[in-house]
Amino acid sequence: MFGTRRLVLRVFKTLHRTRQEVFKDDHAALTAARLKINEEFRKNKNETSEENIEKMIKMGSDVEVVLRDTVIQMEHVADDTLMLRPRESLLLENVPYCDQPRKKS
Repeated sequence: MFGTRRLVLRVFKTLHRTRQEVFKDDHAALTAARLKINEEFRKNKNETSEENIEKMIKMGSDVEVVLRDTVIQMEHVADDTLMLRPRESLLLENVPYCDQPRKKS
């Protein structure tokens, strides 16, 4: 049971760290995400079924991955213009396709 409690707290903290990174500089989104995370954990704090707790830990971890890997911030810069603000971790190196293997130097 003590190990389970530690896992729950780890997911809770990870979700909050991810929230701070994903919604950086967006006070409304930061607040809404904080309230939702806290509400979900508070709502289930008296759960005793190990099976249900494991399912909720998995769900929390999955939500964290979705937030980290798919959410991109946009900012209105004009009435009809949005500016994307992708995090460094979402940017991929653009490597052109090559039929021939590259020679290692």
